[in-house]
Parts: sequence; C-alpha cells; structure tokens
Amino acid sequence: MTPATEDLWFLPLGGTGEIGMNLNLYGHDGAWLMVDCGVTFKRTGEPGPQVQMPDPGFIVERRRQLQAIVVTHAHEDHVGAVAHLWPKLRCPVYTTPFTAEILKRKLAEAELLGIVPLRIVAPRSRLTVGPFDLEWVNLTHSTPESQALVIRTGAGTVFHTGDWKLDPDPVVGPVFDRQRFEALGDEDVLAMVCDSTNATVPGRSPSEAALYRGLKAQVAGAPGRVVIACFGSNVARLHTLAKLALHTGRHAGLLGRSLRTYHRAAVAARVWDDRFRFIDSRDLGYLPRHEVLAIATGSQGESRAALDRLASGTSRDFDLEPGDRVLFSSRVIPGNEPAVAALVDRLGERGVDVVQDEDCAEPIHASGHPAREELADMYRWVRPRTAIPVHGEDRHMAAHAALARELGVDRQLVGRNGDLFMLAPARGLRRGAAATGRLGLERDGLRPIAPRPETLTTG
Repeated sequence: MTPATEDLWFLPLGGTGEIGMNLNLYGHDGAWLMVDCGVTFKRTGEPGPQVQMPDPGFIVERRRQLQAIVVTHAHEDHVGAVAHLWPKLRCPVYTTPFTAEILKRKLAEAELLGIVPLRIVAPRSRLTVGPFDLEWVNLTHSTPESQALVIRTGAGTVFHTGDWKLDPDPVVGPVFDRQRFEALGDEDVLAMVCDSTNATVPGRSPSEAALYRGLKAQVAGAPGRVVIACFGSNVARLHTLAKLALHTGRHAGLLGRSLRTYHRAAVAARVWDDRFRFIDSRDLGYLPRHEVLAIATGSQGESRAALDRLASGTSRDFDLEPGDRVLFSSRVIPGNEPAVAALVDRLGERGVDVVQDEDCAEPIHASGHPAREELADMYRWVRPRTAIPVHGEDRHMAAHAALARELGVDRQLVGRNGDLFMLAPARGLRRGAAATGRLGLERDGLRPIAPRPETLTTG
C-alpha cells in the first residue's frame, strides 16, 4: 500500500478511538510522514506491562518510505515511544527545543543519544521533508512549545492540531495567534485532524493564569503542610506553584522524577523563570509544617509514585500528619477513577485534608484541551472541508463530529486506529486497511500484548 502522486492519506496506528499512545501517518507521493510516537500506561488492575505503545509493524515494513518522525509536543503519549521504536524505524526526528530536551533524556537512557538524527526546529518554522512542506504553528497547551502542523502537499493541505486549547493567558509561552488560523482558512484546507478530548464539555477550558486565586486560597488556609499533586509536564503549573510558595511564605520542593525532569528541561530550553526556585526535597522534612509546599507526582493513583508513598508512609522526605492538606491540581484520566478513589481514602485515613477541583469555589486545575466553544472557534477560523476527530474515545469523537456538522463542515470522517482516511483525489474511509496492535515494554524488550476492549475495531 503505497500512496501515488495524486494521493493524500491519513492513517492512525494509535490514538484514534482512545486517549493516549498517539502515532499518526500521512502518505503522499510514495512517501510517509509520522506525526507523534507516544506511549500509554496500563490502568490499575489491568494485566500486562506498565508501559505500552502502538505496534508500528505497518510502517516498519515500509520504513524506506518513511521520511521522518515529527513530534508535536513533550507529553508522554506523543513522545514517549520514540526511543523504544526508533531502532525499528531509523529516520530523522524533528521537534522543538523543549521537547528535544525531554527526548534527549529518553535517548540517553536507551543509549541512542548521538545516534538518532535529532533535528531541532524553532516554533513557527517551515521546511520541506520529502514531498511534505511542513509548517509549525504555535498553540497553547499544558506543556511548553506545543505545535500544530500545517502539512502541505501537491495533493492538498492538512491541518494537524496536536493537543491544544485557546488560552488567552498561558503563563508560559506566547498566546495563540488567531490571525494565523484565520489565514489558514483562506488556503482551502482539505482536512483538520483535531483533538477530541473535551468535545463533550460545554464552554471553554479555564486559563492557566486563572488558577492562581483558587490555589492561593487553598494554600493560605492550610495550617500544616501542603502537598499539590499535578502532572509533571505542566511547566506553567510549576511556575504558578513556585510563585504561590513565594507569596505565602512557604518553601517549594519537587517530589517525583518526572517533575524534576521537566523542570530541568524547562531550564535547559530557557522556558523557566529563574526567579522561581525549588529546594531539595530532602530538606522539606526539617522545616516547620506551615512552611512546606511539596509538589508531587502520582495524581492518577500510580503505585510507587510520590503521592502513593506519602499515603503509605514510605516517603523518604517526610510523613504526612493530621491537619496536612493534599490538593489534586489535576483531572482523573478515564479508567483511573478506582485508583484515585483508593488513594484519597488512604490519605483520609491518615487524617489528611484532601481537596479536589470539584470541591473548590474557584478552579485549581485547568485542562489543556479545547472544550466545545474553543473547537467551534477553530473550525470557524480554519474552515476545513473535512473534520477528522482523533485523540479521544468513541463518545468524544462522535460529539466532535456532530459539532463539526452543526458548524457546516462539509464532511466528517470518524474512524479508528488502522483505518485509512483518503483525502485526495477523492474523500473516503477504508476500514481496517492496516493491522494495529500494542507492544508492551518488558525488561528484555518489547512484546505484543492484547489491546484494551475499547480499542478493538468495530468495523
């Protein structure tokens, strides 16, 4: 299956019909381009390895046609599989400076640093890779330098959004450029391949900057230690929490490897404000309780994460005591509800005051994905001929397609991993065109594993 000169194809091998594990292929003129190469993590109680990723068998068989991997941003579900799968693919990898800092650390662990051809491109760059003319476009999301891609070919143009939201005050990085999206609307975009995560959510996602007041109210009112659980990749949230510690007379420390990794990458990529510093986490236990603000991994109830160790009394840094407060500045990823509920119960048994976003009068968490009004804005600006919902389960993609239909988009193509979306010369969907599956990361390498029930092709 090789695309001809007049063909423009989209073929997802991961991330369509599920949230996480994104791996997308574009085909044109005898060549393929991969956009993102990510992992997912098994849910509590599921069998199989902790780290899982798409089986790239389809493109491995055609790797001489694969021009490059382009990584849109630094979240694990978009970049986490590169170091594991690259030996099967052996092509250049393009990404922006912050994501490159994260990727370098992964490549070093895999003993591939200096071997993988890593091409660092500035945000808003434009260059040619094989028959693909690529333009990187700034978008706001919950990790720095998140980029959309305009993919221009001789057969037409696709706008691949990656993960995004429309944040008027993102704390870190530039505000989104509405005029750039409106200009795309004059280019006759064949298709917009777009994030569906919050397509069922009305309104707009809160701005990162809007969280400071709610978080400050919770921290200022706490008599003991405060532990804030959040996603390690959200550098803007780390800025907000470091600023909050400074303004409330507390000392901030990072508990968890991923938090430290993303902070160091932000410093190296010069997207960190040097006014804000963290103390060594080992010093937190020596401070008066009312001076402690600990930022911890483990908001999804992950076993052996920093928050899990605090809840079980096995943290090397300090012990939680009655009157301490734990804030969940995060959302629960679908499927993790039982693990999070069990973690909250264990914290409560220690006499800890647990606060979640839904408990607060003002928000303490903001999603990095667009709610329905933001999706509507993007469709009005870009005006694509075809809507292709991705990055969501069936209910998210169905809601996304219905919204696009209401907005007058000519056609909506809703498929699953392995389906071939034909965009030119004629539009259509070929179900099950490519075999898909999962690989699990074991100590001795990768092995095929059974998919989750919701990822099975429905035909």
